[in-house]
Formats: sequence, C-alpha cells, structure tokens
Amino acid sequence: MYAQQVETGTKTVRSLDEMGAEERAFQEKIDAEIKIEAKNWMPDNYRKTLIRQISQHAHSEIVGMLPEGNWVTRAPTLKRKLQLMAKIQDEAGHGLYLYSAMETLGADRDEEIEKLHSGRAKYSSIFNYPTLNWADMGAVGWLVDGAAIVNQVPLQRTSYGPYSRAMIRVCKEESFHQRQGYEILLHMMRHGNQAQKDMVQDAINRLWWPSLMMFGPSDADSPNSAQSMAWKIKRHTNDELRQRFIDQTIPQLELLGCTVPDPDLKWNEERGHYDFGEIQWEEFYEVLKGNGPCNRERLETRRNATQEGAWVRKAAVAHANKKQKQQAAA
Repeated sequence: MYAQQVETGTKTVRSLDEMGAEERAFQEKIDAEIKIEAKNWMPDNYRKTLIRQISQHAHSEIVGMLPEGNWVTRAPTLKRKLQLMAKIQDEAGHGLYLYSAMETLGADRDEEIEKLHSGRAKYSSIFNYPTLNWADMGAVGWLVDGAAIVNQVPLQRTSYGPYSRAMIRVCKEESFHQRQGYEILLHMMRHGNQAQKDMVQDAINRLWWPSLMMFGPSDADSPNSAQSMAWKIKRHTNDELRQRFIDQTIPQLELLGCTVPDPDLKWNEERGHYDFGEIQWEEFYEVLKGNGPCNRERLETRRNATQEGAWVRKAAVAHANKKQKQQAAA
C-alpha cells in the first residue's frame, strides 16, 4: 500500500447510538454507500485521516518516480527508455490527482510537501530500496505496481468522492505499469543469457518481502484499521490484501520459471490460499523510521528537485498570469 499506518485519531469504533445527530447521519450515509463530498459535513478525525492517507499516497507516487528516473539513461533500448519516461510522467500525474483530492479537504499542498521534506510525513516503505540492475525495473513494475493495484482497486470505492474518482484514473494506468514490468522480466527469462536470468531471480529475491510489507502491519498490529474500515476509507484489511496479492502473483511467478525466497510458501487446499512464511517486521519499522537503505538519498533527491525546479514553477505562474491579463483585455 502507498499509505501505511495512517492514524485515525481513535482506536475504538463507536456505535450509532453513541454518536451525535450529525455524526450519526454521516455514518448512515457511509453505510448506505453514498459518497461523501467536500461540501458535506464530516467528523474532524475523518477529515484528518483522509488528509494523512491521501497526502502519503501522493508523496509515494512522487518519490516512486525516482527509481525509474535513475534508469532512464541506462535502459537497454530506446523502447525501454520511452517506457520509463512514460511511466514517470504517469506517476507525476497520479501525484497531482491525489494532491488535488487532498486539497478539497482544506489541506495546503505546500505545507504537506514541506512535512515530507522535513521528515514529518511518510511515504511508502518500498521506495527506500535500491534498484541495482535492469531486472529491478521489471520487478518494481511487476511486484510493486502489482501490490499497489491490489490495494488501489478497492480504493475506487472509498467513501470520499474526490479520492475515489482520483483512484479510478490512477488504476487505469497502474495496471499497464504492472504488465510492462512483467513483460521486461518475461523477455529476460525467455531470451536472455544465464547471467540475465540470474539478475531476474536476484531482483525478485530482494524485492519480494518488501513488496509484502507494502500492505502494512498484520491486522493484529493495525489499531487504526477498524475505524478506517468503518468509515469505508479502507475496504479490506492489510492481511486480506496481502493474501490476495500472493494468490495472484505466484502463478505468474511460476510462468516466469522463478521462485521466491520463502521456503514456507505452499498451497493450502483446505484454505484455498497460499500459506507463507513470517515477515520480518523489524525491517519494516526500521525503514519507516528512516533507516532503510535509501531513505536519506531519496528524500535528499526529492528536496533538491523541488528547490532546483522553483524557477520552472515561477515561470509557469508568470505565464498563466500573463495569459489571464491578455484574455481579460481582449
């Protein structure tokens, strides 16, 4: 998930009888699957939770461009360079959709970005891992975007209208990124030499567990999930989404002819799902604290890009103002 450990401001879900008239009407609207819009009344904690989740999601889309950006000039063919550039452009657009949805809640985009740059706001843990070779670009597209899709498809039905509509646009492009990443790996496995096939397996070995961590802590350690699901911001628990991702991914893995670094992975006929090994949550929490392999590097790159691009933003505003004056004078 591109938003992890989102604080809801409450650890217990209240019944309708415990709510005031306004809050009860709000909850009944959600229970009836009626979208909440920016003009509607909403509890402060609902608004704050959405701002945290949507801003973290947007930050993740923007920081998530950096691994691909590192490989644009090193991609093996012109076709692959163009694919990476198109993906980077898509991710930038996703961030803008989400920042715009966040602003409908009264949040200030510049303030939220400043929180990111100062370390007070998070982005997805997965973007703090290095991309060491070209196979990583395929594994990021297949595993990371694949995990994102499993989470984001249900978010198309999230209770807040602007967020829901942003996710519909995002999902159309994200599924293409997953197929593109898988095609990179499939091409390397079918047409590459042994060294290239080894690169594919190595990339999967390094990114498999971090991809599973994307969905956030296990349900037992997710105290905010119950309220988020009662508000229908989230539609499924972390463990449900993680299981869905594994079940969908393993058949694709077998088609590649690769394995995952999990000796406990096996099909459970009784459950109708794959069983899998214990996730090393210590690593996840360390990455969230800022101690991942690339935390400092990615955040520094993001800050520098913002500072170095200031003149472009100023020029765009000046041009827009000039056009507005010309149109007013016409």
